[in-house]
Amino acid sequence: MDSFTFFNNHLDYIVILDHLGTFAFAVSGIRLAYLDRLDWFGAYVVGLVTAIGGGTTRDVLLDTTPFWMEQPSYLIITGLALITVLLFESIIQKMSKTLYIFDAIGLGLFTVVGIEKALVFDFPWWVAILMGMITGAIGGVIRDVLLNETPLIFRKDVYAMACILGGVVFFISDEIGMLHSFSGILAATTVIVVRIIALQYHIEIPIFKPRKEL
Repeated sequence: MDSFTFFNNHLDYIVILDHLGTFAFAVSGIRLAYLDRLDWFGAYVVGLVTAIGGGTTRDVLLDTTPFWMEQPSYLIITGLALITVLLFESIIQKMSKTLYIFDAIGLGLFTVVGIEKALVFDFPWWVAILMGMITGAIGGVIRDVLLNETPLIFRKDVYAMACILGGVVFFISDEIGMLHSFSGILAATTVIVVRIIALQYHIEIPIFKPRKEL
């Protein structure tokens, strides 16, 4: 089977993105938990909610059974992410930007998974983009709340906007006749690149500045 035939298989394409995104988000959550000195169980829980929080919210909104309740692989992948962080603890500790790289990868992959899930339920494109944003961003929100941090999505960061831009790229690519799976890969890449560039060059969303008290 050549690579084009493989990636053209819609089911394989979604499963691959979903599992890679789960691993990436779980690592980002576990690493934050490690920095906060949580125990192994606490780190696993933080990694798990980071990985499944967005998809669970999406499925509740789409009125369907949350995906991880039908497939235990997500729990296993989170366990593998925990083992990875434990095995490479010293290396990860030295790489200060590791968290943001894994978070950006998870964000991009889950954005596409959310879009695809909404399309399966025949929702219009704008709902699909919102579901992509929710799938990508909400897990990080839950993670940050558990760790008593202001969520990244609310901290001037180009986070949710990266998801929306990736969603727009997805539908434009689809509209011009690009292979559907490649549209998804391009959209995920867009989210990842936009997120990393925004971090690298400190590109931020303007914030409200309160007026000085008289």
